[in-house]
Amino acid sequence: MRHNGLRTAVLLGGLSALILAMGAWLGGGSGVQVALVLALVVNGIAYFFSDRIALRAMRARPVSEVENPVLYRVVRELSVSARQPMPRLYVSPTMQPNAFATGRNPRNAAVCVTYGILGLLDERELRGVIGHELSHVYNRDILISSVAGALASMVTWLTYVAWFLPIGGNDDEDGPGWLGVLLMMVLGPVAAGMIQMAVSRSREYAADESAARLTGDPLGLALALRKIEMGTRAMPLPEDGRLASASHLMIANPFRGEGITRLFSTHPPTAARVARLERLAGYRR
Repeated sequence: MRHNGLRTAVLLGGLSALILAMGAWLGGGSGVQVALVLALVVNGIAYFFSDRIALRAMRARPVSEVENPVLYRVVRELSVSARQPMPRLYVSPTMQPNAFATGRNPRNAAVCVTYGILGLLDERELRGVIGHELSHVYNRDILISSVAGALASMVTWLTYVAWFLPIGGNDDEDGPGWLGVLLMMVLGPVAAGMIQMAVSRSREYAADESAARLTGDPLGLALALRKIEMGTRAMPLPEDGRLASASHLMIANPFRGEGITRLFSTHPPTAARVARLERLAGYRR
């Protein structure tokens, strides 16, 4: 937990330094002042509103217990078993089977599932998925993951803004100037690198193992992961920058792994995760 907190501070501080350096380069002393205000705003949004950014990217909405009593029962039972507060629950209208958790800590956590996963998994498999997402919450993975995703979303947005900057071009020329092109080339990889450096693939293995202990059923999660893998391959999400910067939060990679979204990939192979869960259940190959 302390390690994730330190990594979050380093991530926020590193981005602040980058913003200040760009402000000094573009505007000197006045540029630094503007950049300082921008850095404070960006860091505040990333820390306090990271959950809303991720949920909005997936067009998620709150779900009531009347609407989905099974989901509420599963989450409540696992939360009580872990002696932790129950998170807010959301559903995304996406038909691809997937799920993710976001927020700063267990008291501010939210768990989101898609329509696709609710229609695909039975209760045993859904329990394994919810156990995995709650384990991210309890392991404090969502702190660094949510902040990294929020920062990457804002940096990705800046790349689109930078593309239309006319600075550096001729008055007679349409399109972006050289500064816009330069920022576009720099900020895109920065957003991807931010996710890659902040989020370790080992956290997925750790969450799988924690979920197996929490539910007492590692094979339930293994079965769910197999179904989710087939579902994400059959119905990959469109390669959109906002979705890419939130994809590391999901239980499975929602993309085909091509283009810009490949830079944001942080998920280990599903086969390796299933094999580990089967070994926890006592299977030997």
